[in-house]
Amino acid sequence: MGQTGQVDRSKMAQGQALAQPLRRATHYALLRLKTSLAFIVLLVFAGAFLVPIVWMVSTSLKVDAQVFTDPPTWLPSPLKWSNYADALTYFDFGPDLRNTLTITLPAVTGTLISSALVAYSLSRLQWPGRDVVFAFILATMMIPKWVTLIPLYILFNKIGWVGTFLPLQVPAWAGDAFSIFLLRQFFRQLPQEMFDAAAIDGAGHATMFWRLVLPLSKPALAVVVLFSFTNNWTDFLGPLIYLSDPSQYTLMLGQYNFFGVHSTAWTQLMASNVMILAPMIILYFFTQRLFIAGITFTGLRG
Repeated sequence: MGQTGQVDRSKMAQGQALAQPLRRATHYALLRLKTSLAFIVLLVFAGAFLVPIVWMVSTSLKVDAQVFTDPPTWLPSPLKWSNYADALTYFDFGPDLRNTLTITLPAVTGTLISSALVAYSLSRLQWPGRDVVFAFILATMMIPKWVTLIPLYILFNKIGWVGTFLPLQVPAWAGDAFSIFLLRQFFRQLPQEMFDAAAIDGAGHATMFWRLVLPLSKPALAVVVLFSFTNNWTDFLGPLIYLSDPSQYTLMLGQYNFFGVHSTAWTQLMASNVMILAPMIILYFFTQRLFIAGITFTGLRG
């Protein structure tokens, strides 16, 4: 009986040893299958989002007769690169670009600096009412922009800012609720031991903020810059309300005016769209890794 039991146990051990690689192979096969299916689904959705962009680029290179063909023409022949030169002729791209940068660069800088300072205070400084203030900041994200539109216009009109770039530049220096939330989440992930060591060495909060926090927070800062740049670059409502002089028009207002005057020049209209979209695409490709890292890390811990 003893020898029989030993033989049975030996056979069972051999069976388990043979089954383990099979289970491991099955597990890896299922994992690869799930990954492949997820990749296919994401690829389909990405393709759906890219269709309008591909169509825009394609139309910008067409002749007028190919715009409304049935079936649609995806690969124009010949490629009419002169549509871009014509768009620059019809569309005051240079002055509108200068006005857009005059608004966007100070607004992005103000959002980055003010939001980082507030986020550091809410994440690394202990002061009475800190959590209450943070709750109020988050609550402002729930207020629709339309609610504050008229009061802000009345305020800016009374102080003489309407008709200037100031209403589109100065408010950014008061911080942005979403950017504050994003940076606060990232700052809270930084190890406390690092700050304790800096404090022992005699570093103050200004030194910690400049020497420790900012260099280690490049991913989150890149996200803030990208979001702020996109919001200000593509802003249509703000310039429409506060700017009335055509010499102050931004790219979005110039595009709207272009469409109103040249409503049938679809190829030139799409060419101007490509030129407006290009800086955002270029900026995203330069900050892609930092952007993904910032979005990932800021959601790890509250």
